[in-house]
Formats: sequence, C-alpha cells, structure tokens
Amino acid sequence: MDRNLPVTPNDSYRLVPWIRAGVLALAVAGFGLAMGTPTPAAAAAEVSGRSMSVPLAADAPDTYVVKKGDTLWDIAGVFLKDPWYWPEIWYVNPAIENPHLIYPGDVLNLTYVDGKPRVTVERAGAVRLSPQVRSEPLSGAIRAIPYDLLMDFVGRPQLLDAKQVQKAPYVVGMRDRHIIGSTENELYARDLGKPEPGSRYTVVNVGEELRDPDDGDRLGYIGHYAATAEVIQTTGAVVPGSDSIFKMKREDELTHLRVLDTGREVLQGDKLFPAQVDIGEDFVLSAPSNNELVGQVIAVVDGVYVAGKYQVLAINRGKKHGLAPGNALAVFYRGEVVRDRYSHDDDWMRYTATYDKVRMPDERSATILLFRVYDRMSYGLVVESTQAIRRGDFIAHPSFGHREAGRTDFIR
Repeated sequence: MDRNLPVTPNDSYRLVPWIRAGVLALAVAGFGLAMGTPTPAAAAAEVSGRSMSVPLAADAPDTYVVKKGDTLWDIAGVFLKDPWYWPEIWYVNPAIENPHLIYPGDVLNLTYVDGKPRVTVERAGAVRLSPQVRSEPLSGAIRAIPYDLLMDFVGRPQLLDAKQVQKAPYVVGMRDRHIIGSTENELYARDLGKPEPGSRYTVVNVGEELRDPDDGDRLGYIGHYAATAEVIQTTGAVVPGSDSIFKMKREDELTHLRVLDTGREVLQGDKLFPAQVDIGEDFVLSAPSNNELVGQVIAVVDGVYVAGKYQVLAINRGKKHGLAPGNALAVFYRGEVVRDRYSHDDDWMRYTATYDKVRMPDERSATILLFRVYDRMSYGLVVESTQAIRRGDFIAHPSFGHREAGRTDFIR
C-alpha cells in the first residue's frame, strides 16, 4: 500500500509485500488446520485445553452477568482481545428462542469444546417449575453498539443524492419571521402535497458534498438530522397578484408543521422526508471479508475537524468493496512530514536552508464499527481511539496494526 497517498483523485493503493506474505502464511496455516495438521502453537493449545484460534482477553471471566446498558461490543471485549471475533466463540443454542439475542440478567458462560472457547447463554430465570414466556419486548435486547448515540442517524436519511437535494420537499419559511427554527416553532414546507394532519416528517440539513478521493466522483451529500416536525394542516400559498398588491391569487399548497424536537437549528431550504419510527436493524460484530481492504476517512460528521470516541466518520468504501454493517475497521493516523536539519554527514551542526524531508510512520489510532453501508461509502462509529482522527486518515482491516503500540503497516 502506498502510505504516502494524498487525498486527491487517481491515486492507487498497494499493500506492503511482507503483509501479503503474512496473509499468505496465515492462509497456508489455516489450510493445514483444515487438513488436520495443526501448527505448533495450535498443538500446544490443544494440549493445554485452550484454543489459540481466537484471541481471548487475558482476564476473560468464566461467567458474566449481562447488565442494563451493556452493548455487544462491550461484552465481546470482556471475553476477547478483539471483539470482532465474537461470532467465532458465540454458541447458538437452538433450544432457546431467539438465541442470538442477549438480555439484561442473562448469564454468559465461557466453556471449551474440543479445546476451543465457546460462550453460551443461560437465560435469566431459566430455572422454573412450569413453562414461561418472556414478556420483555425485543427492544430490551442488548444492542451491538449504543444506539442512543446514533439516533440522529439510524432510520433517517444520511446520504443524499443530487436528485434528493434538488427535488425533495423543503422548508420555505417559518412563522413569526423566525430565521431559524427550534422546538415548538412552526414552519411551512413546499412540495409535500396534502399529508394528513398528525403526519410526521424528518427535517434534514444538506451538509457537505462527499467525493471519492480515488477518482473524484461525487458520492452524495451528508444529511444532518435537524428536527422532527408534525403536520398541522395544508393550505394554499397566497402571493401578490400581477396588477396590484391588493389583488391576491392562490398558488400551490403549503404544509404547516410544528417542530417537536431538534438535533440542530432548522433553516430555510432544509429537506423533509417521511419520519421512520424504528431505530434500524441491529448487526453482528465481524471483520471484513477482504483482508486487503484499504480506504480513507472522507468526512467527520457534524462539521467538526477531528473526531474521537463515539463520533461518526464517513469512509470511501462500501458494499462494492465487500463491507457490511457490523464490520470493524482500523483507522491509521497519516504520518506528518518533518524537516531533518541534522542529516549532514560532514557537519551535522551546519545550518542549511535545504532540509531533508522525513515522513513519520502511519500509526494505528482507532477502531470504527460500520452501521450504515452504501454502495461506495459507509458510516462508522468510533468505538475506541488513542488519538484524534482526521479527514484523510487511512482505514484498513482491523487485524493490521497493534492498537496498543500503533505498529506501522504502510510504507512509501
């Protein structure tokens, strides 16, 4: 991979040769295991009764009681060094209804089957004298990540195409000459037709244009959640007549709405979309199937320059590149270029205006979990970070780089 990759179109990526060799070696080792020829480390693990096929956390407990407020990412991190290996140790008990769902009060047990670690679930209140049906709704199940942090995204438009930006209904003005709208303010929208009173719409602010740094193609526009508004009534727009300001005529309908809640200020020109009441489907933690995946951070959502834990990033990779919701990705800080003023062999103290340029290593800085995946781009939540993340930083398979030491995986 080209670690000196600029944020401009028509650049290519190339993986480090030794990484390719390492991947090939792992593949050969995996084939050997499949043929019944374990590696020395695997053989030692089988003797000790513990499998090294997945990296268990050093202090992984034998049991864990699920608590309210837990997420699957947190729980997987209790048992595993790398939470995206969770599907490899989760034991699906077919005797339990919805065995993939975990609820507060459930007891998770770490056991070993043929030397391989497995986590099983024991439902809360499983010991009973008569049949019992769980009365807790599915919404009470543990989510993969804290979805309350994503409510401005999940189930709402996030990537707008040019047609939506041009044709979608929009806010034409606000009552009482307000320039910006907030909770309990009233606004007027155009091109909604004649929706029923009480219908709800999501108001979306059109954000920055997203372009793929590979080829410069426009991917769309970021859609920022602004508000939820409820229809009061639909009425005709009144405009001055052509021959006198006192003669009025009816034009197309305007929809009168009341703002129920806001995520940011409502502005004239903001787009409206039918509100969705669900919070979106959950997903399974996993690593991308493409080990050679490489891309870039193309935006930090909400207009900030840098991102940290529990903020949202946009990347220029999606379904076309084999990604799916729940995939974990590593983020690498792009090394800065510095001037080396002490690189002279004859006199290292001699002053010169022409310094050698040295680029610092690209260091592992964060892990993100994808929750919305489009054809050529995706949105991900930062679930762990060691330093600020910026537009232009690299993204790659999560197995690349040490999270603790920040190992370099990209070269010139």
